[in-house]
Amino acid sequence: MWFKNLQLHRLPIPWAVTAEQIEKGLAAYAFEPAGAMEMQTQGWASPRDNGALVHVIGGQMLLVFRAEKKLLPASVINQVTKARAQEVEEQQGYKPGRKQLRELKERVTDELMPRAFSIQRDTRVWIDPGHGWLVIDAAAQALADDVRSLLVKSIDQLPLASVRTALSPVAAMTRWLLPDEVPGGFTVDQDTELRSIGEGNATVRYVGHSLEGEEVRRHLEEGKQCMRLALTWQDRISFVLTPSLTIKRITPLDIIKDAADPTVQGEDETFDADMVMMTGELAQMLAAVVEALGGEAEV
Repeated sequence: MWFKNLQLHRLPIPWAVTAEQIEKGLAAYAFEPAGAMEMQTQGWASPRDNGALVHVIGGQMLLVFRAEKKLLPASVINQVTKARAQEVEEQQGYKPGRKQLRELKERVTDELMPRAFSIQRDTRVWIDPGHGWLVIDAAAQALADDVRSLLVKSIDQLPLASVRTALSPVAAMTRWLLPDEVPGGFTVDQDTELRSIGEGNATVRYVGHSLEGEEVRRHLEEGKQCMRLALTWQDRISFVLTPSLTIKRITPLDIIKDAADPTVQGEDETFDADMVMMTGELAQMLAAVVEALGGEAEV
């Protein structure tokens, strides 16, 4: 249930929209499987496979963006096209020209497409109207852009804004690597990436390595800046912060797992309990991250 990545967006606080209103907007772009001649398709799917496009629990909303893509490798198309071109050459006595080859390749693609394998990928969206968050569980910016684009089409006049903080994540993370500079409630873990801002963009990465030594300090004194930093919040959630304020590699720690209600039973109850816990914890963590970055900047 837990999101692995957080692409953050701001909504008005509170955002006075109902799940019914969102459901109506999403319905116009509900997911439909790709047709025989379609290479890909996308739309909104039911988070709980019950027909509802918006799952609501405790005022929190969950959406699912579904994309389907057919796998038709270029090597397969080229192989079949080559065989067909040889047949044509034997029939007409000379090799096909460029235009003829292009048309032949297009026909081969159309013939193979209905037999192509399809893969589906779901991307979840969390809406917290009370705290004004819209969060996309995507590591890649291109995927987040696709989800955001469909959201804007689906929800009329969606008041979506970027999250801007007084301190840039790069400046803040660089400062936090210095002794006694980590904000309260956070601890620095053992992964980071330091990059020079000069010519060449010299980069040093540490994985599973203590960041408290003189080596890291020397890189900072030489002018390198921190481009990503692994952190833990309140011993409850570990994550990696990036320059774009995208939060990656979300991992709930044992203190959260141990707090799960043992009386919860059944798939639906477990799903809802996990969603309540996740959204509650992440809402607090996001508030702490924004505060550690100097609060939200005036736009």
